[in-house]
Amino acid sequence: MEAQRALVRQVGDRVRESQEALVEGLVQDIRAQIGALDQEAAARSLLEASITENVVAAINFLRQGIDPGQLEAPTAALAYARVLAQRDVPQSALIRAYRIGHQRFLDHTFALLDDLPAADRVPVCVELVRLSGQFIDLICEQVGRTYERERDRWVASRSGVRQRWVTDLLGGGPVDRAAAARALRYPLDAVHLACTLWPATRMTSFDLVAAVDDVRAHTVSALRARAALVVPTDEYEARLWLALPGPPNAPASPPGSASSSAPASASAPGYLGAPEGSPLHAAFGRPGAGLGGFRTSARQAARIREILGTRLGSGTAAAPLWVHYDQAAPVALMAGDLPAVRDFVTSTLGALAAAGAREAVLRDTLRIFLDRHRGHAATARAMSLHRNSVQYRVHRATALLPRGERDLADDFNVRAALLAVHWLGDAVLATGS
Repeated sequence: MEAQRALVRQVGDRVRESQEALVEGLVQDIRAQIGALDQEAAARSLLEASITENVVAAINFLRQGIDPGQLEAPTAALAYARVLAQRDVPQSALIRAYRIGHQRFLDHTFALLDDLPAADRVPVCVELVRLSGQFIDLICEQVGRTYERERDRWVASRSGVRQRWVTDLLGGGPVDRAAAARALRYPLDAVHLACTLWPATRMTSFDLVAAVDDVRAHTVSALRARAALVVPTDEYEARLWLALPGPPNAPASPPGSASSSAPASASAPGYLGAPEGSPLHAAFGRPGAGLGGFRTSARQAARIREILGTRLGSGTAAAPLWVHYDQAAPVALMAGDLPAVRDFVTSTLGALAAAGAREAVLRDTLRIFLDRHRGHAATARAMSLHRNSVQYRVHRATALLPRGERDLADDFNVRAALLAVHWLGDAVLATGS
């Protein structure tokens, strides 16, 4: 028995050495096989943290011979279960992920046993199946209880009730609009502007509630909204809908336009900017009328949230960002396939797609120059530079393009590539530069 335990510990050591590859494969498998868990960047980060901590816990369980009665689910696994409960993701999706993880863990482990003597291999395999099954059952029981408690708490709360109605409205199926409007205390026949809000800095869920309420008050005042609806997505993210002034069949004006009487951001003229001192990022959709507008604006806001998650994950922004769909719509349409976007960027920009600080300055200058109809003076004003500096940078940036000035004869691809880098950051730049 002691010899068998020693072999199991040895296998645990081998799994630990290949832990990163195991986790990476698991993340890819679960996202591919369980659509409900293939969510935006923030949720994917939680999924990866949960998988990583579960794998580490499983390896330790094998190596250290931990008493099953003392086994506790990892903190990240419990946190992820609570988030899924808050987002109305079925518990079955969570438990299925653990079953997939169990199978892949065994497949990965068995592949490491080829050099064991045949006489040892079968008993070790049997023991690994027994121990891993015991581990997965105990962890599933704990995360399942956590999910159920959080789900009961969430549904019982006022936020949970609102979330259920909003989930039904966004689902696209039949819904009692009048009952939903009464329950939400929000006019569904209005012109809607949707926004997703999340922290730019570390904060507690209590502080997030206060910060979201500040944004609600600011946007209602700036846009003269008829009503506002706030629905938490989870502990660290919230959705905001604003019912804009005017009848539902009136043309929707972009936030911050002259007709909406809203202040414009200094960095994005014509769009609503963040109030001073706001600790939140914000992703806005386009205004849209009726239930269709309610849904579409929310989808667009979620797409921008995804883009900003990629950009912020690459470390290209620190201050709170308030971004509207129209500012990044082309990127929103192509950002679902980052490898393809990276190929497009690197082939279009050539040496200008390198990940250096010098190239970043040249890309920004060329992007703003093209955006301002190739006006050196307008670019200089926008960037607070001397006109000669702009001319020098544009010349250097153009020289790095694959075909030099010829690439700017029809600059659509160059503009699209520069816009993609601006919003997606290092994730779409050339690797190994």
